[in-house]
Amino acid sequence: MQLKYLKTLLTPQDGAAKVTCMAWAPNNSKFAVCTIDRVVILYDEQGEKRDRFTTKPADPKYGKKTYVVKSMAFSPDSTKIAVAQTDNIIFVYKIGEDKYFDDKYDTSLGSSSAVTCLVWPSEHTIIFGLAEGKVRQANTKTSKSSTIYGTDSYVVSLTTNVSGKGILSGHADGTVVRYFFDDEGSGESQGKLLTHACPPYAMAWGTNSIIVAGCDKKIVAYGREGHVLQTFDYSRDRSEKEFTVAASSPSGQSIVVGSFDRLRVFNWSPRKGIWDVASPKEIPNLYTITALSWKKDGSRLSVGTLCGGVELFDCCLRRSIYKNKFEMTYVGLSQVIVKNLSSGTRVVLKSQYGYEIDEVKVMGKDQYLVAHTSDTLLLGDLVSNKLSEVAWQGSGGNEKFFFENETVCMIFNAGELALVEYGSNEILGSVRTEFMNPHLISVRLNERRQRAVEDNRKLAYLIDIKTIAIVDLVGGYNLGTISHDSKIDWLELNETGHKLLFRDKKLRLHLYDIESSLKSTMLSFCPYVQWVPGSDVVVAQNRGNLCVWYTIDSPERVTMFPLKGDIVDLERSNGKTEVIVTEGVNSVSYTLDEGLIEFGTAIDDGDYYRATAFLETLEMSAETEAMWKTLSKLSLEAQQLHIAERCFAALGDVSKARFLNETNKIADSVSKEYGGDGTDHYQVKARLAMLDKNFKLAEMYYMEQVKNTAVSMMLHNQLFTNIQCVYPLKGHPELDNLRRSYYSYLMETNQNEKAGEVKENEGDFTGAVNLYLKAGLPAKAAWLALSRDELLSSHDIISRITAALIKGEFYERAGDLFERTRNNEKALECYRKGNAFKKAVDLARVAFPAEVVKLEEVWGDYLVQQKQMDAAINHYIEAGCSTKAIEAAIAARQWKKALHILELQEDKTAAKYYLKIAQHYASVQEFEVAERLFVKGDHTKDAIDMYTQAGRWEQAHKLAVKCMSQEDVSTLYISRAQELEKEGKYKEAERLFTTVDEPDLAITMYKKNKMFDDMIRLVAVHHKDLLQETRIHLAKELEGESRFQEAEYHYLEGQDWKAAVNMYRVNDMWEEAYRIAKTHGGASAHKQVAYLWAKNLGGEAAVKLLNKFGFLETAIDFAADNYAFDFAFELARLAMKQKIPDIHLKNAMFLEDQVLQTGEKLFLFSTLLLPVTPAKCGHIHNKDWSNAQRVAEAHDPESVADILVSQAKFCFDQKEFQKAEAFLLRAQRPELAIKYYKDAGMWTDAIRICKDYLPSKLSVLQKEYESEGNWGVEGMVEQAQEWEQTGEYARAVDCYLKVKDSSNMDLLMKCWMKVKTLLSRKLFLLNFQSAAELYLNLDLIKNAIDAFIEGEEWNKAKRVAKELDPRLEEYVDKRYKEHLKNQGKVDSLVGVDVVAALDMYAERGQWEKCIDTASKQNFKVLHKYIALYATHLIKEGEAEKVLNLYTQHGVPAYSQNFNIYKRMFLEFVSLRDWDCAEAYRMWADLRDVLLLLCENLSKSSEANSPAHEEFEQMLLVAHYYATCSAAKGIDQLNSVAAKLSISLLRHTELIPADKAFYEAGLAAKAVEWENMAFIFLNRFLDLADGIDEGTLDALDHTDFQDTDIPFEVPLPSKLHVEKREEIREWVLTVSMDQRVEQVLPKDERGTYEASLVAAGTGIRSLPCVITGYPVLHNKIEFKRPGMAANKDDWNKFLMATKTTHSPECQDVLKFITQWCGGLPSAGYSFH
Repeated sequence: MQLKYLKTLLTPQDGAAKVTCMAWAPNNSKFAVCTIDRVVILYDEQGEKRDRFTTKPADPKYGKKTYVVKSMAFSPDSTKIAVAQTDNIIFVYKIGEDKYFDDKYDTSLGSSSAVTCLVWPSEHTIIFGLAEGKVRQANTKTSKSSTIYGTDSYVVSLTTNVSGKGILSGHADGTVVRYFFDDEGSGESQGKLLTHACPPYAMAWGTNSIIVAGCDKKIVAYGREGHVLQTFDYSRDRSEKEFTVAASSPSGQSIVVGSFDRLRVFNWSPRKGIWDVASPKEIPNLYTITALSWKKDGSRLSVGTLCGGVELFDCCLRRSIYKNKFEMTYVGLSQVIVKNLSSGTRVVLKSQYGYEIDEVKVMGKDQYLVAHTSDTLLLGDLVSNKLSEVAWQGSGGNEKFFFENETVCMIFNAGELALVEYGSNEILGSVRTEFMNPHLISVRLNERRQRAVEDNRKLAYLIDIKTIAIVDLVGGYNLGTISHDSKIDWLELNETGHKLLFRDKKLRLHLYDIESSLKSTMLSFCPYVQWVPGSDVVVAQNRGNLCVWYTIDSPERVTMFPLKGDIVDLERSNGKTEVIVTEGVNSVSYTLDEGLIEFGTAIDDGDYYRATAFLETLEMSAETEAMWKTLSKLSLEAQQLHIAERCFAALGDVSKARFLNETNKIADSVSKEYGGDGTDHYQVKARLAMLDKNFKLAEMYYMEQVKNTAVSMMLHNQLFTNIQCVYPLKGHPELDNLRRSYYSYLMETNQNEKAGEVKENEGDFTGAVNLYLKAGLPAKAAWLALSRDELLSSHDIISRITAALIKGEFYERAGDLFERTRNNEKALECYRKGNAFKKAVDLARVAFPAEVVKLEEVWGDYLVQQKQMDAAINHYIEAGCSTKAIEAAIAARQWKKALHILELQEDKTAAKYYLKIAQHYASVQEFEVAERLFVKGDHTKDAIDMYTQAGRWEQAHKLAVKCMSQEDVSTLYISRAQELEKEGKYKEAERLFTTVDEPDLAITMYKKNKMFDDMIRLVAVHHKDLLQETRIHLAKELEGESRFQEAEYHYLEGQDWKAAVNMYRVNDMWEEAYRIAKTHGGASAHKQVAYLWAKNLGGEAAVKLLNKFGFLETAIDFAADNYAFDFAFELARLAMKQKIPDIHLKNAMFLEDQVLQTGEKLFLFSTLLLPVTPAKCGHIHNKDWSNAQRVAEAHDPESVADILVSQAKFCFDQKEFQKAEAFLLRAQRPELAIKYYKDAGMWTDAIRICKDYLPSKLSVLQKEYESEGNWGVEGMVEQAQEWEQTGEYARAVDCYLKVKDSSNMDLLMKCWMKVKTLLSRKLFLLNFQSAAELYLNLDLIKNAIDAFIEGEEWNKAKRVAKELDPRLEEYVDKRYKEHLKNQGKVDSLVGVDVVAALDMYAERGQWEKCIDTASKQNFKVLHKYIALYATHLIKEGEAEKVLNLYTQHGVPAYSQNFNIYKRMFLEFVSLRDWDCAEAYRMWADLRDVLLLLCENLSKSSEANSPAHEEFEQMLLVAHYYATCSAAKGIDQLNSVAAKLSISLLRHTELIPADKAFYEAGLAAKAVEWENMAFIFLNRFLDLADGIDEGTLDALDHTDFQDTDIPFEVPLPSKLHVEKREEIREWVLTVSMDQRVEQVLPKDERGTYEASLVAAGTGIRSLPCVITGYPVLHNKIEFKRPGMAANKDDWNKFLMATKTTHSPECQDVLKFITQWCGGLPSAGYSFH
């Protein structure tokens, strides 16, 4: 987050005028500031001053200066403001929503001591702290307060968490107390949380951490339970003062801490789980910051100061413009402000869970917001300001959003429709559908309120193109399914969700009543249809007609108007409904009858009186009649009988009107007599039941009163059947008459079926058959005939029945009759025609055996026609139609059955089906079966393609060599390998190259891509004889590229350690050279390197170095023995003067060997006894200057200068001036050189020497020189020419420039040209400043720049280039970089060429500086050098530092880093004695780093690659180790730890096998699982023996058959466990125990209990995330697919965590939450 200054709201004063407090309103519209004079100033959102008011004392008699305002807070609704005062009171002032100050206060709250701070987290609740240490809660409604908790220490600060559900109070003794109103399920503790080192005046509560600071200049970040996360110590910074105030952003992801002239910003990094420090905001002369307040949308930060100033800062991470219409301001990782640039309206989009928001999009006609986080989806309506955040797993941005519905967003993703209601944080519902057109989906959410219906949410959608499903979203159940005969192209529910309109491709409009499940066709050829908003009226078009259904319950009642055009829209507003029609180029509106529409609304509202009153005003028409019918039905249902009577009267139904009139009279009389409305009276209820033709119900009501009343009713209504059901009428005098009357009535009314039933009941079966046939019910007649033998014997009756059955196509029933009458042929024929094949086959088996086979085939054909493929298979088999059976099995997708039938065929024509079946098995990845079938079907090429596409090149190659030439196979594989190489899939490419015996191509590939480890691996396998040579060659290449560490590795592997030492020595990297020599050289190699190192350093540094290594005396002796006497003398003089005589002796003996002068030898030997001078040796006398000087330097250094002076005097005498000058300068006697030159008349040389070595005497010498001769113009020129001839160009130029004879312009020009010539020939002056000035005077810009560069005046060179020739700026920069590199000034080089500087840091091994500098660059640069450092650390065996490095800086998914990550992992799993509780933090860090890596891989191009899968396995192993360490710290989890150690055995391709079996054995032994302990430790011993022998070929795998523990594991290079003999003794002891069986325990699958793969079936179970054991029953599933846990183990772990409060176990659960997408809903909370 960046702070950017916006404006000053309140100008600071000259003196102290402290801003005591500030507050922003929750609705962001107001900002309040309180100054030292107790005046509250109110500003608007833009920072403009709007109002002010003066606070008042608790008691007016004490005056206004008796208190101080300590704190302020707005109410949650922004209409009030609370002011805390030190005179023991809180005033609450009314502010108002629109206006600013009402000039009155709402309430006052007294307290027992001074109020020091307050917050207002929720409506009517103010929390405040007191000077006496109490924290109290006040209710603004009742003006009463109560103590929440009390302490003995002054409350200095008070803050809330992001949600406002918890508070923190800071006290003067450093105590910080936490209290929750609602912990929101976090399980965090309450009470005293921590004790800070000083009073926590600056305190802020972020989302994941608490930051506290005070007067000790330290900022401390604490975790959720008070442990220290980070400490930022600024106590050594002299410019820093005490920290006075802190504020958290509304999202809790940024915190600002204020001090003197400075704001420090901290941003929470979710990836690292720590606070990142941003650049502080330095503001000179701001003085101490006394108040901070953050705007509630996070976009502004207000800062109040000691001098009374208020500054406003803009806070954002970044800001962007979207579509030139919206401004997106990212004020935090999880909060974005979206501003409409045209209207100025703003919406704050915020993740409630603190997830980082990715790109925000504005969609749906610029009305709706869509944004993604890692785990959620955010949606918003900009108009209604309703925002939603729902759980949403990443789908790669493939979702499609539809915003046609104003209340709900429809999201399609991978064939699934999800509905999200704006303003709700839960997904409303989701269904599977492939139809994404919003016209094929209808959602209705409480659009019209209905009586007795609280929540009405319904969805209609297409299951397939012909099937509609209707779902109740509240209950989550299906309301109905509509199967249609044509494709559906439009559908829509009405607003109440009771009716559905839909249209098919044939433009037919249909209505479906959801309650009754009735479908009716409303219109044909319907190009337009729509519900009228706010009603159940439908408008549609039919060719040239406008069709309106005012009463949808009567779809046949339609009002039609002729049209000339097409309907384009429907508008309803201001009590008017219009249909917009385009007629040519014009638009015409047709107004609908609003009254009729209103009728529908009244009906929906249940206001039947209003509906009746409305209908009374209308004339009778088809529409009005339909409405009267609807109202009559509804009023009857609601038992509003008077309205129903009026309806039937209006409809002209006199009988019902009269009947209801009589009923109403009965009800009214009952109502007068007994009260109520009379509808509960039995007569009223019975009459209503009779009106509804529910006579049974009416009978029941009457039966309750009197029997005869019921009989009379039935007689009156001629309900004879029911009379017999009232009660047994035997003996009733009217029984016979009733029966006769009833039969006559039935015959008169042509109720032949019921008459037949009467005859059947009376026993007249022939009469009953005749009546049934007359009624057209031959099936009923047949049933009767089949049940009566006397009827079956009548040929006439049977003939008539069968004829009627055949005519009515009841073939099966006719067949039954024919079969019963032994007419088998006709029976079989009828069964065939009626498709009753089962009966036909059963009959044929008895009567016509030859027909059975034909019938089976026909039966199969019929079943296929009915799409019952499964059932048809067996019938085809019975019929011997194998081909048809295979086709049916394939169509039914019964592949195994199809294959079984196919393999039984001998006919080759069936072989064509092998291809189809093989393709199926290939699609489900059962490659072996597919291969066999492809080969059987002569489609080997398809099998090769299958293996190729699946990446199984070895299998493909085996097949290819059988059907392709070797050349073709090689060409195929090499071309494919080259494609894989281009895609970066090097491992796959290698496999292909090696498959076709072209390993050299793979080696070349790896070399080209600088993947040297893989290159060496292949050379070792395929060219062992060249391995050493290859390593040396590779090392030289790497050395040439300055990749010294890699070169070292290969030199050492190539057994040429001397080359590695030489490499480091040449490159001045002596520490590395020494390390190599000591580690890999002989006993004295490192001493030789130390000697050479010291010799290279020389002087005191050499002595220190040799003392450090303890080689000083040895080095002196070595130097003397190797005739390096100068170095030996230098070391001896500095540190071991007692060694000097020994060196002299060795030197003398050496000189003796060189046959030097005898005198010198004698004198040198005499140095052992007496001091010696060069004169004594006779060299000066004999003019043997070199030997004289050598002797003097060795034995009498003080006489060296005298020898040089004597030699110089001799050279002057011999006129050898240059030699003489050199000797005098070496003797540091320049004054003698000047004297000798003066004496010789060589003034030029005298002045030169004086200027260079005695500049203070130059002026005296020049005056002396000038006094010696006549200095005119000619003399000046002559002198200049003399300087030029002697090479003193600087002096020559000086003399030429002194020529100023204006009368002789020719001479003057010659002098200037001479100067220019000298300068242009780059004859540089020793005074670079003067030279540059001369070049500038002559317009020689580049020469001037070069002069400045030579004088290292870089700023001047840059300024000249910039001002006079900008083209040379790049040249200056280039020379400057080269200079810094050559000088080794890396720190300066950082500001010029950071990459070069980083490379130099890396070469010098200054890794901390390198990483610190790289971290200020971009991510890629940082991780390039992190990778180099990590490689170095791994070689040094410091894997823990590598882990810390990646924990701190993140783990990018760079393929070039994969080897580093693998090496780091392998180093950790190879560590000894790290399977303990103390190792938890290390394993947890490794686990977290690998999780982050896998998450990064899943978002990269490497997703789902082999490397990704391998790292997922490593993550699983690290998780098991971490969880095992956590469990080992708790006794009740010993079995969990043992299971985890055992589960790790299936990963021995990654973990050293001997270590894994040793740890698993000890874990099993610890929990007394002796069988497993014996087997695992026995295996460990076998592995240990195999490691000693160098091969694991002799291992016996019998114990591990049918388990998922791998047999083939890498051979460990060394044994990782030392306690072999102890284990051997235990194993031998246990083997004698008869109770221990050498068998692994098995579970209900008959499989080893820890094996994921079932032995018999091959089914693979999911591993438990807690133990690694297979999850079989009682499964607990997580949100992430493939993640599960055994319920017992999970509950055990949770319970142990709860009871022990183990932070390690809690961390494991936190990790599982992140890894598995959240914990299961059932669980525990921790306190």
